[in-house]
Amino acid sequence: MGIRIGNIHIDNNSPLFFIAGPCVIEDEGMVLEVASELKRISEASSIPIIFKASYDKANRTAISSFRGPGIDKGLRILEKVKTETGLPLLSDVHHPEEVIKVRDILDILQIPAFLCRQTDLLMAAASTGKAVNVKKGQFVSPWDMKNAVEKIESAGNRNIMLTERGTMFGYNNLVVDMRAIAVMKSFGYPVVFDATHSVQLPGGVGNASGGQREFMDTLSRAAVAAGCDGVFMEVHPDPSKALSDKATQIPLKEVGTRIRGLTELGNFIRLRMSGGTGMSRLSG
Repeated sequence: MGIRIGNIHIDNNSPLFFIAGPCVIEDEGMVLEVASELKRISEASSIPIIFKASYDKANRTAISSFRGPGIDKGLRILEKVKTETGLPLLSDVHHPEEVIKVRDILDILQIPAFLCRQTDLLMAAASTGKAVNVKKGQFVSPWDMKNAVEKIESAGNRNIMLTERGTMFGYNNLVVDMRAIAVMKSFGYPVVFDATHSVQLPGGVGNASGGQREFMDTLSRAAVAAGCDGVFMEVHPDPSKALSDKATQIPLKEVGTRIRGLTELGNFIRLRMSGGTGMSRLSG
């Protein structure tokens, strides 16, 4: 089943798309810097990119952790991103009350993984008619995500995406089961692979999450080969100075290479699945 987000059409035959941007809005300048570079990549390579940034990170590990500017200031910054770049926008919503404020600005309302079973939140997001991206909880099996889909469908909304972001595997560790992509695609909606959060080590450094950025490319390529429709990646000009998820965000200067490489792999996989040999894409 296909869905449309702005001028981006997504179905089983469409090119790989990307959701990218900083984990959290730190300040307007940084957000616009990242958005401008993503817009440049999108236009230069004809790659569909959706801009992502959170105005509030409500599930940070420690009480002292930076959460973001809040919904009002955050939405003003996101609206400026849309005005200046034209990129579709995605951000997290945490309470049904937030949906009223964000529905005229965001193109995709994202349900955080920890909230994927919150019926009132899912129903409120669905009621907007906007696309809803539900991140699979670390504690939820892929086949159980059908329940989240049915809640949104019951409100008459079929603009649905599901995102795989790893499953808890012992203390402070996640594992990605690539079968989850096929299972969730069987529900009839696009499936996204979250390259950033899948390599997290939740709470791995005591008062914050750690991560294993070195495995991001391996898992991303595996997910594209498994048939995901899109890839989610968080991007920062200098991850070492990021105020959230510094262990897993991708340096802005590297994101273009990663996006183009995964796009080439996605094109090859789609060509093979459609019956072509794909050899011409590999030669030269």
